[in-house]
This record gives sequence, C-alpha cells and structure tokens, in this order.
Amino acid sequence: MSLILHSATLAMNEMIAARRAAGQDVLHLGFGEAGLPVLGEVAQALAAAAGRNAYGPVVGSARAREAVAGYFARRGLPTRPDQVMLGPGSKSLLFAALAAVPGDLVLPVPSWVSYAAQAALSGKQVIGVPVPPEAGGVPDPDRLEQALDAARRAGARPRVLILTLPDNPTGTAAGADLVERVCAIAVRNDLVIVSDEIYRDLLYSPDRHASPAALVPERTIVTGGLSKSLALGGWRIGFARLPDGRDPLAAAMIGIASEIWSSLPGPMDAAAAFSLEEPPEVLRRVEASRRLHAAVSRAAHAVFIASGADCRPPAAAFYLYPDFEALRPVLAERGVETSLALADHLLEEHGVAVLAGAHFGDHPGLLRVRVATSLLYGDSDEQRSAALASADPLELPWIAAALTRLRDALAALADGSAANSSRSRVWQQLASPMPPVY
Repeated sequence: MSLILHSATLAMNEMIAARRAAGQDVLHLGFGEAGLPVLGEVAQALAAAAGRNAYGPVVGSARAREAVAGYFARRGLPTRPDQVMLGPGSKSLLFAALAAVPGDLVLPVPSWVSYAAQAALSGKQVIGVPVPPEAGGVPDPDRLEQALDAARRAGARPRVLILTLPDNPTGTAAGADLVERVCAIAVRNDLVIVSDEIYRDLLYSPDRHASPAALVPERTIVTGGLSKSLALGGWRIGFARLPDGRDPLAAAMIGIASEIWSSLPGPMDAAAAFSLEEPPEVLRRVEASRRLHAAVSRAAHAVFIASGADCRPPAAAFYLYPDFEALRPVLAERGVETSLALADHLLEEHGVAVLAGAHFGDHPGLLRVRVATSLLYGDSDEQRSAALASADPLELPWIAAALTRLRDALAALADGSAANSSRSRVWQQLASPMPPVY
C-alpha cells in the first residue's frame, strides 16, 4: 500500500489551485478536465431528480440502462440493457473490472496514471508494453506477443489487457488495423480486454473509432462516462458495457459494486439517463465541444512543433504528448535530464504546469510530458460559453494570450534564457513506480 500515492493528476490540480489562490500566475496544462460549463438542460434533469434520495439498483435504473444500451446501439454495438451497469465515474467501473478478473494486467506504455495504481490495489502485476509509433492507447502488436512470453517466463500471469481508445496521454487514436492486430493476439492468449472509451465522443473524426467490442465482443468490457464529452467530471457518472456470455464476470463486478458504492446516486442516474438518450441539445453540445477541443489542441500542437519538440498530431480530446529529445543538450546544461525535472523546470522557471511522462509509465530518462489544453477556454462560465460558441476560438483574447504565453515559454526553454534548473522537485514527490516494460 505504500506504493499507492496520491494520483499525480489530482494532486497536481490541487497544487496548482493552491498556487493560484496564493497569487501565482500559472498556465495550467496539466489536468484533463473538460473545462466547460454544464449544459442547462442536463442541470435541469439533475435538479428535477433532487428528491431521489433512496438507494437505487446497484447496476443503475432501468431507464438509465436502456439509455446506455441505446447509446451503444447507435454507435454500431447492439447492446441489451442487462449488459449495462452504471457507477460513480468510469474509474470505479475500471477498478471493478480489474478486481473481477484474476491474473495480471497488460498495459500500453505510456498510459493513464490510474491503471497501474488500480492493478496494485487489486494485487496484480503490471506488464508494460510500449505503444507503436502511430498512436498510443494500444500496445505495439509487433512487441506484444513477445512481451507476454517474457512476462510468463518471469512468473507473471497475463490475463487482462487495457486499451484506451482514444488515448490519454497522447491524444491519439489507434486505427482499425492496430486494434484488429491487438485483438487477434488477445484471442490467442486468452486475454480479457477492458476498453476505456471515455473519450470516444471527442474523436475529431467520430466515424473512425475502432472498438474491440465490435471484433471480440465475448471478451471485451467497454467503459465510458460523461466526464469528458459533457464536462461532468465532478458529477461522477460512468457506465460499462459487459460482454455476452460472461455471466460470472458480470456477477463479480456487480458484487464488487454492491460492496463499494452501492448504487449511482439517484439524481446522477436521472442526469445520465437524460444525457445518454441524446436529445438534440446534448448532441449539439458534444459537437461544439469536439470542435473547440480540436481547434485549441491543434493550435497548441503547432506551438510545440515550432519549438523543436516532436509530437504526434492530436486526433481526439485535448491532450498532447511532446518529446523534447531534440532539446536535450540545451536542457542538460541546466540539469534537466528527466521528464520529472523537465516538468519541474517548466513550472518553476516558466510558469507552465504539465505532467511528466514518468507519471504515465514512460521511462523517466525520456524528455516527454503530457499536456492538457482544456483549461485554456476561460476563467469563467461566460468565457467558456463564448469559446464554445465561437467560430474561431483562437481569436478570443484569453485563448490567444494563453497560446502566446506557451509559445514564449517554449522559446525560452529552447534558447536557455531562463534561470538554472528547477527548485521545487514537485513532480518527484508525486512520481509513481514505473511498471516493468517488456
């Protein structure tokens, strides 16, 4: 348990909030919150259900489960309501899935910070496999089978494979060819697939989404939620689609849910049902969010490329994963030789908050960081609403100013004009153990 630390993403967000409250000016690019106001109609659905204070069904109400089933059916995955369960955020459902399936976890590297921590809480080893050059979110299929063999020789029991489609931290989306190859390896090795699709509706080209549930539905659990597409992170609404023919797995997940969270709170259940029935106003909001995320992420990507960093083009949501290897000689002169030191340096010397690649399982010696652009949309609901409605959000003064500040900070980083290396070592204090990479 001593290895389970405060989640780096949440700890960093709290730390930046404290710094800002103390008067420090920080460009916050470190936290993956959708950064948008609540849609009025969704708020009304929540308020109308405020009196629902009784315990509900563990798996969610009949209406909410039917709404989730319809959500998946409209995306090409026929789903029965009895395949659906809801919970307080997709994170809780991911944990239930990991706890329900025996054996060890196979994980793309880099990947979201909570997967490895949840595996540790579940008593599982983590088998890390690097992602391919094209996209994150899946292990490189050219290395996966060898990694599984090596892990077994080392005494591990690989049984669960997590995919993130689209991906956090890289902001990319694995194409159908990669997903098909990984699924074929999963079948040969009898792996249960947990497909985290929380960012599915924020894919810039939604018709290009590739889900393993369409290929191997009998061994795939899909998790999703409303934290990202409708910016309801604090409401904690998640859902899962369970595979056919896996009654013991479903029973185990329901049992875990019954002992940990009992049920999704009634008002949240009502808000989930309304949102996942996808009335026109919800569809319009998701589309507007997608356009805004794409515009700002692509603009920030251009800034990083211009600074000399290497970075995959974003394909979904609001993440970038720049690699500053080309700047290593300049950075080394200031004692910056790891991703943790790089994140510290950007914060302390340039006022830019990002997260080190080491937090996502990457080798700490690599100069990679994760950037989240979604908190650039404004400091008030008025500004954020204006960003959503704007035909060209990059022309809004506050977004333009943030991108200019980022450009100036990266230019200073590249030419070495800032003071010597970082002082606080904040990110070293938050670093999680890196999983073995095969």
